[in-house]
Amino acid sequence: QVQLVESGGGLVQAGGSLRLSCATSGRTFSSYAMGWFRQAPGKEREFVAAISWSGGNTYYADAVKGRFTISRAIARNTVYLQMNSLKPEDTAVYYCAAGLRALVTMNIDEYAYWGQGTQVTVSS
Repeated sequence: QVQLVESGGGLVQAGGSLRLSCATSGRTFSSYAMGWFRQAPGKEREFVAAISWSGGNTYYADAVKGRFTISRAIARNTVYLQMNSLKPEDTAVYYCAAGLRALVTMNIDEYAYWGQGTQVTVSS
């Protein structure tokens, strides 16, 4: 059974930082892309960042480029999202997702497995 478990969310003031983690289990995720998405109340789930599991290629949404960094620890089967200079508009539930193939993409349909989400709240 494939499992993705996020952690690291919380409440932070604007300008602060958080690091989210996504621990994976149940299958070998080598050669598959991993991504982070977020969903704010009343809005659709949106792409945040993605990384190729083995190659280290990364891709970011314009809204987070230069502030967020996605990385992975292959030996730990874990993906991270370092979030700096947080803004109130970053407030959302953040989801980790595993893709079906190596393609690093913002297309939500390319991701088949999802975690339960972790809440990030940025106060002004």
